[in-house]
Amino acid sequence: MKMNYFVFGTADMEASVRFYDALFEGAGVSRVAPTERMTYWLGEDFAFAVATPFDGEAASAGNGTMVGFDMGSQGGVRRSHRLALDLGGTCEGAPGPRGPKYSAYVRDPDGNKICFSA
Repeated sequence: MKMNYFVFGTADMEASVRFYDALFEGAGVSRVAPTERMTYWLGEDFAFAVATPFDGEAASAGNGTMVGFDMGSQGGVRRSHRLALDLGGTCEGAPGPRGPKYSAYVRDPDGNKICFSA
């Protein structure tokens, strides 16, 4: 079994698209917007999306919810962490060794938690 896709809720689709377009630039993924309420970034074995909640309630960052992106190298982790902060994200843990991985943590502008690891 493998992960099929991951979706974060957003309160501001335009801001989320700008953030993730810049974050994923050069990563070999393509943006697809099948509806006004959802935008995907798709690649080989990769599917990530942001969406305004279907139920019409406010989007919120889930407590304990996080998505992790394998960056392939420690340099990739450091670059992605720095880029996310430059794009308006907030630091949740500077790059460094954590268990068997080298990881860094940020929150996107909607407060969703992201891990970059290698």
